[in-house]
Amino acid sequence: MMKLFYTNTSPYSRKVRITLLEKGLDGEVEYILCNPFEDAVELKSLNPLGKIPTLVLDDGRVVYDSPVICEYLDTLNANGELVPSSNDARLLVNTWQALADGIIDASYNIVMEGRRDESERSQNCIERWKGSIVDSLKQIEQQIATLPGEITMAEISLAAALGYLDFRLSYLEWRNGQSNTAAWYGEFSKRPSMVETQPPA
Repeated sequence: MMKLFYTNTSPYSRKVRITLLEKGLDGEVEYILCNPFEDAVELKSLNPLGKIPTLVLDDGRVVYDSPVICEYLDTLNANGELVPSSNDARLLVNTWQALADGIIDASYNIVMEGRRDESERSQNCIERWKGSIVDSLKQIEQQIATLPGEITMAEISLAAALGYLDFRLSYLEWRNGQSNTAAWYGEFSKRPSMVETQPPA
């Protein structure tokens, strides 16, 4: 059985967990809650970066980070094709995934910067990350209709990003001016995979 090192609050972990559920692989994985900020000895012995999510395969091979894990999981069965094989479709999905992951990265950086002592925080960095989020959301609002009609890593990644904004940066009120994106997320967040992986309140 595969092992997934994860946390309930990580948007990167959530991407993988959503993928497992959408692919029907949930029962083939042992979930191991792990705090990478503590002395996670087993995690660090597997992943020198000490980051989650980290996936250990049945044969002992270790896979990271979230896009690589998700692409691997997509190959394990024919329950939907989350990363298309055709070049044009693959390019579209991976570009959407990169944009959504960029929002996650910027959001995560803001959260971590906010945990530093106030005297050590970089307001310039925080504002730059916020700007990246705002600009990305504007582009998403304009291009939301270009999302693939079926479930792919584009939709999963975007949902994980928007969910993390709700969870950690709700004060940004990302839905303001993003009615199309908000409507899309409202529907997608009803999926069982989203409900089951909702971060703790």
